Amino acid sequence: MLGSIKACVRYYWCSGLLKMKAVILAGGLGTRLSEETHLKPKPMVEIGGKPILWHILKVYSHFGIHEFVICCGYKGYLIKEYFANYFLHTSDVTFHMDRDNHMEVHHRKSEPWKVTLVDTGELSQTGGRLGAVRSYLNDESFCFTYGDGLADVDIQALIAHHHAHGRQATLTAVQPPGRYGALHLEQDKVLQFQEKPDGDNAWINGGFFVLEPAVLDRISGEYTSWEADILPKLAADSQLSAYRHGGFWQPMDTLRDRTRLEELWVKGEAPWKLW
Repeated sequence: MLGSIKACVRYYWCSGLLKMKAVILAGGLGTRLSEETHLKPKPMVEIGGKPILWHILKVYSHFGIHEFVICCGYKGYLIKEYFANYFLHTSDVTFHMDRDNHMEVHHRKSEPWKVTLVDTGELSQTGGRLGAVRSYLNDESFCFTYGDGLADVDIQALIAHHHAHGRQATLTAVQPPGRYGALHLEQDKVLQFQEKPDGDNAWINGGFFVLEPAVLDRISGEYTSWEADILPKLAADSQLSAYRHGGFWQPMDTLRDRTRLEELWVKGEAPWKLW
């Protein structure tokens, strides 16, 4: 099986079939990160001076995926503003206010991206948001993930794994570490303190999906939950594969998570910085 997956990797990479679209969920309220999200949508919370959404797009772009469909909702206009003024945010500029009031962009920092921003409603559920962008997707496989999580997933190998197994959906399975320091005890004596202990070895849904268009037929409306309604049914129908990722994975659910990601970036130790 490993040999066939490697063969698929080579085939899809060389044939250019990896250049598919990626759909990013970016419309939730992000209430557990309210310190930041009362002003902006969670995908616009910054890591290293750039929105986490930018980091996610950079990961996909590293593997040749440059076309994105962003599912906007809560304060989605701020995401639209960011991309509308991308050069203003990322480049040096001169404003000619003494003459014809135009802006001159210096050392333009562009990306090979095509970004479609879709208002999928403030109260829509995750599955409903995906269903709302159906008209922007071609009748072919596409990537799909959350706008608040980073990983060093090999997207190239993930896509090849999906096609090798021939199911409607593939998720990236991860094993998150424990959230609290662990004590190794002998009666009342502490033998060892482990700051970042291993988790309970359970595999969980880490996002970074690859989907077939048939999955969209399972979405009944805007209040359909991807996690509660669609994934269990795909599993029950034997249409859900798992790509096991043993590398870095970190969601940004809380301020503590955001601080950890920021520290990794500042130290130059960000595992997701593949570019």
